[in-house]
Parts: sequence; structure tokens; C-alpha cells
Amino acid sequence: MPENLAHRPAAMPTPVIPTPVSSVVVGTSGVGASGVARDAESSGTAGSVAVVVRATDDSVPVAVLSGPAGSAWTLYVDDATAGDAENGHRRWRKAGADLARRARDLRKPLAIEEVVVHLPIGFSADEATAFAIGVVAGSNQFRLTNRDESEPVPRVVLVAADGPSAEFQEAVARGNALGNATVLARDLANLPSNLKPPRLLAEYIRGALSMKPGLTVTVRDEQWLRDHGFGGVLAVGGGSAEPPRLIEMSWQPNASSAAADEHIVLVGKGITFDTGGISVKPALNMHLMKTDMAGSAAVVGAMAAIADLGLPVRVTALIPSAENMLSDSAYRPGDVVTHYGGITSEVTNTDAEGRMVLADALAYATETLDPTLIVDVATLTGAMKIALGMRTGAIFTDDSVLAHTIQSSGASVGEQWWQLPLSSEYADAVKSDIADIRQAPSGPGAITAALFLQQFVRNARWAHLDIAGPARSEETYDEVNPVASGFSARTLAVLVETLASTA
Repeated sequence: MPENLAHRPAAMPTPVIPTPVSSVVVGTSGVGASGVARDAESSGTAGSVAVVVRATDDSVPVAVLSGPAGSAWTLYVDDATAGDAENGHRRWRKAGADLARRARDLRKPLAIEEVVVHLPIGFSADEATAFAIGVVAGSNQFRLTNRDESEPVPRVVLVAADGPSAEFQEAVARGNALGNATVLARDLANLPSNLKPPRLLAEYIRGALSMKPGLTVTVRDEQWLRDHGFGGVLAVGGGSAEPPRLIEMSWQPNASSAAADEHIVLVGKGITFDTGGISVKPALNMHLMKTDMAGSAAVVGAMAAIADLGLPVRVTALIPSAENMLSDSAYRPGDVVTHYGGITSEVTNTDAEGRMVLADALAYATETLDPTLIVDVATLTGAMKIALGMRTGAIFTDDSVLAHTIQSSGASVGEQWWQLPLSSEYADAVKSDIADIRQAPSGPGAITAALFLQQFVRNARWAHLDIAGPARSEETYDEVNPVASGFSARTLAVLVETLASTA
């Protein structure tokens, strides 16, 4: 973890990234992680709780958890969604999250160290993945306090009535990896901005990924960015005392199992705080701008899952990271900026900073990494919250097959996407009279932003994902906890998994 935490008073707790969460493990029939035989209805071991899963006709699953350790709890889950895979996945994610939250609340007073879940006959591998995602993500709680806080139950043991088949064990491992990807993404986005300027964000990322074989992290400083012409990143970061960074993560699988000639590049917007710059934002809700790097956080979470799953395809992730602040050195409306590769853009709104940093990274990926696919993800435009609300991400691409693959990847793990048009009739709006392109023209903001980014990928296969709505939540629902949701980390990981399997 970073040693030099900017502006951190001595008494402030040191953040641990990722935060501790429950781990889901597989037990044999009637046996928990501790190896103690258990009856399907009860547990006689202090420090453990047996949970029996039953069906109910209620439309919402409810975790009814009470009584001392050693007693049996019952987790009621709606079974009315039989045959509906997407809603069934949601029910089991929510059930796992309900269980994890209630167990966390009761852990200390009941001295619970382990929860053993006895699953019904016919419980599928997909349901096991969903339940594990729910347990891991639901147990996550990011807090910076010196108070004695509740902690997650360390282990949740799943006991399948049909026995622990290899498919079941793989499904639980996959659920753990995807759940932990969400948790890592949330934790990074929830970190207060005084603790994660670009240089320290890079250290957190390096620390979180350092123990994963095959995954390397390289950090480029402001001098490297100047030497290589990253004009967009430098312009956005110019108003801050904290210099920008380019963080590059590389996953190199075992060469014998790698998908031939495939190289997927993920790019995440890494604005660690966004005041709007000279085009300053209203004060209301500006505190949420600590999550303006949720796209980069999702990319980090996805890379962690890709490594955990050992996916047989080469993946590189790029995070152009900066603070968008006000000062006498901040970039201004009317400035002309030269991006990596030479394209010039006319700045018309300094609060449209995300596309400025993404442009450099996209051009760099296109020119130097020889990608077969580029996907960028960003909390880019407030327009998306109006268009699609707070629980659906937007896809912009001319590749209908890719759009469908992203949608289906997200749907399989509880993240909803909708494709919006890259409307060519707005292409003229992106043209500038003084530069090659205009950064923030009038018109449909999310579409023109995507058209701006498209200028930097040439003819590469590419999709832009706008997560301005679902990256944040004001409420708890399903496996989601406020504020940062971790949205799109699972989608990106499953997208890579899907593409690797079909390459």
C-alpha cells in the first residue's frame, strides 16, 4: 500500500485495498470447511452456522438469519424464476448478498467464523457463480474509521446436495474471481481523492495486483508523458500540484494456451478528482467526483479477474490518470491541444476532460500495441444518466456483433447494457475551424463524445462504454452497495473470457 498518503492526518486509518470480504469455498456433502460433519438441518459446532436454502413463493428473497452460532438459519429464495436465467441469476446474487450482509451484522455478537450453506438438489453451476458473486460483493464495506467496525464472516461454505462436482467447484471459483473484481473496483473508486492522486493510485494498483503471476504493472510519470506527446493527459493534469500518470497493466498468459494473435486492450478513464476545471462544476454532489475514475477502477478489477481465471489471451490495460483542478496553470476553453499521434483538438469545455485523457491512451494503443480489440470505459457524460438511468451502461460501436457480445457478457453476470448509435449525421459537429476536431460540441452529448473518441482508434475494432449512471449508487440493491458500484468490472472480464473461448 502507498507509504506517502497525501494530506492524511496521522490518526487516519491506513486504507487496505482490497478490503477484506467473505470467501466462498466448497464443502463436501454434510461437511464444512473445518471438516466437521453437519446434519443438513443444524450445526453443532460453535463458531459456525448452518444455512438451509428453501424456496418460497415471495417475490423477493429474504435471508432469515437469527439465533446463536450452532443453530440453523434458513435462507428463503424465490423459485418462481425457473427457466429465466437472467432473473434467476439476479435472485441468487441477491440471496448471497443478503446472507453476507446479515452474517456480517451478526458475526461479532454471535462469534461466527463460518457459514455453511446447504444447497437444494439441482442447484446449477450458473447459480453457484451468482451466489458466490453475491456473497463476495455483498460482504464488501469500504470504511475509514477508528471505530470498532463489523467485519465480514471469513468463510461461506457451499455444500451441494448433488456433491462437489468439478463443474461446481469451477463455478464457485469463477464467482469468487468476479466478485473480487467488483470489490477491487469499488474500493479504488470509493477511496477519497486526497488519498489517491494519480501517483498514489498507481501504487494502490501495483499493490493490489502484485501477487498475481503473469500480470505486470508499469507506471509512466509526467516526464515520460511529455517526452511521448500525451498532450491531453498533460493538459487536464496541468492545473493540479499532483502530476498525471499513465498506468499500464499487462496480462501475458502461458504461451502454449494463448489465443493466437489476439490482443485485447482495455482503457479506463482515471480522473482521480474532477472539479470541472475552469468550466467548474456546481458544488452540489461534487464530492462524488472521487468516483470519476470508476472506469479505470473497473479495468483494474477486470485485470485481476482475468489473471485469477487464467484466461488464455493477451490483455493490456491502460489508465490515463490526472486530477482536473483549478489554478493558474489549468487548461482553458479555447486552448488547442496536441494529442499522442498528432491530432489537435479545440477545447470548448474543460469539464469534458475524460475524453481528453482517453484520446491519448486510445491513440497510443492503436499505434503501439497492435490490438485486435480496444474497449474503453468511462464515467464520461451526464447525458447517460438521463438517457438510460442509473443501472444501465451504454455501448457505442459500429460492430453489432461486438455490441451483442458485450450485452450478453454483462447480462450473464448481472450488468445491463444498451447499445446507442454512433450517428454519422453528428460527425460534422466534431469538426473544428481552428483544430482537427472539437472536444465538446453541442448536440447529443454522449454521442458526440463517442464520435470524438472514434477519431483516435482509426480502423481498429473498438467499443466505447459510458458508465456515468451505473458506476454509482445511492442505495443498496441486489449485491450493490453505495457509493461506487464496481459496475462493468465483471462485464469486461467475461467479455475477455468469451472472446478467448471463441478465438
